[in-house]
Amino acid sequence: MPKTADRAARARARWCALITSLLLAGTAASMAQAQTITALPDQTSAIRLSNRDVNHVICVGGEIEDVKFSAEKAIAVEKSGSDAWIKFLVKEIDDAGQVTRSYVTVPSEFFVSCNGAIYPLYAEPSDIPAQTVTLAPGKAQRAKANDDLLGPLVEEERAVSVTLAMLQDRIPASFSAVAPRLGLIDLAGLPGARITERRRVMIEGSGLSASEYRIDVPADTTLDERAFLDRTLGARIFAVSADRLALKAGEAARIIVVRREAGE
Repeated sequence: MPKTADRAARARARWCALITSLLLAGTAASMAQAQTITALPDQTSAIRLSNRDVNHVICVGGEIEDVKFSAEKAIAVEKSGSDAWIKFLVKEIDDAGQVTRSYVTVPSEFFVSCNGAIYPLYAEPSDIPAQTVTLAPGKAQRAKANDDLLGPLVEEERAVSVTLAMLQDRIPASFSAVAPRLGLIDLAGLPGARITERRRVMIEGSGLSASEYRIDVPADTTLDERAFLDRTLGARIFAVSADRLALKAGEAARIIVVRREAGE
């Protein structure tokens, strides 16, 4: 009877080990599939692409004009609008009914034209799931996109456009996210209020930056937007907007502060 119990225990241990290895393998595969690859213009990005599945390339905020690569290599590329697809071709050999497959392992270079910029990609074909490569705008492309968006507007209209984009959570891809300030912020005109910076963006080419703040109040309060014209929040504040002014105790409001950058 003890031997039977030992065999059962060993069988359970093997089963648990098998389940654990399968779970770990599944987790690793899903992590590889969920990987996001971001490439920037005018600098070579070393990446890994699937040598079995179709890989996806996305041009953010524009179209892919061209994809150049070595035509002698076993590669198929298609493009449409902002998307391109890269497939390393699999070589099949049929030897008397025995089919063997040979997968590409030699790295290749791609030169993708997106938004008027060139994105050099040095791609290593690997046994991984299909990958998605995002071609992010560089500083020059972001500045041009922001100029196209805000250039026709007068200064007050620019501030309104930026404020609405943040309040509506529809921030253009050409706005650059900047790490917000950590910790609580004290303003002389709002004693007792808890103020934190939730996010900050730089708007290249426009001479503007903006922040979203959250303010929590301990008592019923009517906010005065002029209280946020404080150098603590920036030296060159241009506009302040709140999503609400009348707050009850424990309620919160969102404040958008737009600044002019130095030298503008």
